[in-house]
Amino acid sequence: MGIFKRRRTSEWHPLPQERFPERISFDYVKQILGRSDDFNSKLLFLGGDPTLKAYICFIDGIVSSESIVRDVIRPATDPERFEGINSNRAAAEMIFHGAVFNFNVQRRERTDDLINDMLGGFSALIFDDLGIALTFETRTGDKRSVEQPTMERAVKGSKDSFNETYRVNTSLLRRKLRDPALRIEEQNVGRRSLSRAGIIYVDGLTNPEFVAQLRSRVEDIDVDAVLSTGNIEEYVLRQRRTIFPQMIMTERPDKFAMGIMEGRVGLLVDGLPMGFLIPANISDFFRVPEDNSMHWLVASMLTVLRYVALFISVFLPAVYVAVTMYQPQMMPVKLLLSIIESRQTVPFSTAAEVLGMLVVFELLQEASLRLPQTVGNTVSIIGGLVVGQSAVEAKVISPVVVIIVALAGITGFTVPNHDMASALRLCRLAAVLLALVSGLYGVLFGSVLLLYHLCSLECFGVAYMQPFTGEGGVRPWRAIVKPPLKEQKERKSFLKTMDVRNQK
Repeated sequence: MGIFKRRRTSEWHPLPQERFPERISFDYVKQILGRSDDFNSKLLFLGGDPTLKAYICFIDGIVSSESIVRDVIRPATDPERFEGINSNRAAAEMIFHGAVFNFNVQRRERTDDLINDMLGGFSALIFDDLGIALTFETRTGDKRSVEQPTMERAVKGSKDSFNETYRVNTSLLRRKLRDPALRIEEQNVGRRSLSRAGIIYVDGLTNPEFVAQLRSRVEDIDVDAVLSTGNIEEYVLRQRRTIFPQMIMTERPDKFAMGIMEGRVGLLVDGLPMGFLIPANISDFFRVPEDNSMHWLVASMLTVLRYVALFISVFLPAVYVAVTMYQPQMMPVKLLLSIIESRQTVPFSTAAEVLGMLVVFELLQEASLRLPQTVGNTVSIIGGLVVGQSAVEAKVISPVVVIIVALAGITGFTVPNHDMASALRLCRLAAVLLALVSGLYGVLFGSVLLLYHLCSLECFGVAYMQPFTGEGGVRPWRAIVKPPLKEQKERKSFLKTMDVRNQK
């Protein structure tokens, strides 16, 4: 049953066929929510006076029963507080102005606003004869505690990470950035889930065009429930015509705060334990927050190593297939003789060996992710050793192929971003297929096609290959080499920030 329909603003309204009456009625609220067993309601005599009546309503599980009793019911039924009050309207005014022990008290005169509050963890005091309700924030404190990052391990950075509770995530960000210009614009997304989403930026720093674009695209999210990152990506990025990630997803508040201070726009969604940063380019997926904690020469060396590992991971198996099948004369004689000797008893072709080992490697990696952590680590280690060693001893696979595939897999793990690593794994398979068809010419054609595809991408008007393109006067070497902190006087020009300098 659809209850809400969203307009192009952040307001939410009932569907036309189930439009709520303007006047709040306890019977109608009970008709909508009372069909579920977690809906609770009770008639209260305010101040113990039977002539002053109100209904307390709440949804069990998302509110704290202890808070309702202590902060709402007990003071609302205290006779001393309502001495001399002879009407429900006067009682409602007293409660609204502090007769109960709750700071966040809202006056609701529309049924849809009341329902939204109750579904968001508020308890409601409904005055049936007045057609109004007072709602009190009594959310339960049950939530996952702030823990260490699991996907993005922190070496020198902070050890906290985002969790599924939206307000906890905003508080973690506020502790990192105490700038009064930090803005958080909230709106609801998902027709049924009504998840809170916060657009985060620094006023006077972030490009207003980025904020306006993200605000418009978040408002256009038209799904029943926002329960996964895919719901956000599909609408924020609109045309997902690439397998490469175009927005930075992170579970680390320090990395999220760094992106905000660079001039990006952030997005936090209730129920998702990560933050989104926009716009993003390819160089952002090869850097980690720890680079800022290291000496600039060490950080630059590690970044160069990641890019070298990128090319090894994608093209090493394909080059091996192309050279052994089409251009064996390119290899040194001793290496060629060693490969020929190891392949004399192998019944499969080189391409079949490489493709088969790549598929087995992917299966082992997928199995280790899906199984419990302790079992998954055992499966990945023992599976790799047993399968590889047994295949070589049985003379089904040549030892060189095992080395090539293992080296490609290990170098692929050096990519800091999981989505980028997954995209590169697909590129690796595609490169091997092209090498099988036409040798090194196929590998060259695939690399040109990949480069063309990356150059054609953009995110919020920013080229995906920045700063390698050199657009806006940005030097391409800055994507790899990290200069000393004292020389980083200006923010990245392609983000078009209003405040250009980050140091005086």
